[in-house]
Amino acid sequence: MPKMKTHKGAQRRYGVTGSGKLLRMKRNSSHLRRKKPRAVTRTYSKKQSVDATQRKRILRLVPALNR
Repeated sequence: MPKMKTHKGAQRRYGVTGSGKLLRMKRNSSHLRRKKPRAVTRTYSKKQSVDATQRKRILRLVPALNR
């Protein structure tokens, strides 16, 4: 059976904390930012944790995150 290949797009979008939580950035962060309130654009700089229902799907795409 061949090796499992990493989905490179998902690898760039997701990260892992020391405790094992998956992190992601928010969408709509770069396009048409001038129109958005500052409170909204501030939230784009923070990383959010991935929902538990999506964890299995992401770990299947990026097996290297599964430590």
